[in-house]
Amino acid sequence: MTESVRAALGALQDERDHSWTPTQLDLNASQRRELVIGFDGSRTIKVGDPMPNFALEAVNGTTIRLDSLIATGPAVLIFFRFAGCPACNVALPVYQRVLWPTLRELGVPLVAISPQISSKLSEIQRRHALDFTIATDRDNHLARQLGITFEANSATRQAASTPLGEVTGTGTWELPFPTALVVDETGVVAWSDVTPDWMKRTEADAIIDAVRSIITQI
Repeated sequence: MTESVRAALGALQDERDHSWTPTQLDLNASQRRELVIGFDGSRTIKVGDPMPNFALEAVNGTTIRLDSLIATGPAVLIFFRFAGCPACNVALPVYQRVLWPTLRELGVPLVAISPQISSKLSEIQRRHALDFTIATDRDNHLARQLGITFEANSATRQAASTPLGEVTGTGTWELPFPTALVVDETGVVAWSDVTPDWMKRTEADAIIDAVRSIITQI
């Protein structure tokens, strides 16, 4: 059976249920529930939409450009919150083990994108020895164009020991919803999945199936 992101995140939630206080659990669940209820999918990037052109800064200092990524076929983009995000530290290693080997074999690039500045973002790549590209979307410029950003509510801000903007280096509370996109060789979004609840992430198998479907049509 293929390793599941859902199962890994479920284990994280089980650990929290045993180690967090009721107040902490309620604060976290309430914020996520609020985001799900308020989510407007009509405002996000859709299948068939042209992908905005972009140039992102990889944590290794190189520049990642859309035209280069799709020069020979489709590319996969994963938007995540930041290097210290517990759910991101569960999901990205699963993608490393389950998603990336198949994409690499197919010759399809994988880029994981966060608004966090590169000097802080690089730690998640080192921590998990991630082989795929990690890149900074400065000021959420690309994520905003895709309609996938949100900001924490007042209760979450008040409870934080450190302002999120200091953690990410962005100076703001703005983050992207966890999002997976497959962009085809023409620069059009061929498949997308936006999840407003950050404890839910796209399964690797769904992305692989989408990529294979696109490749067979080329």
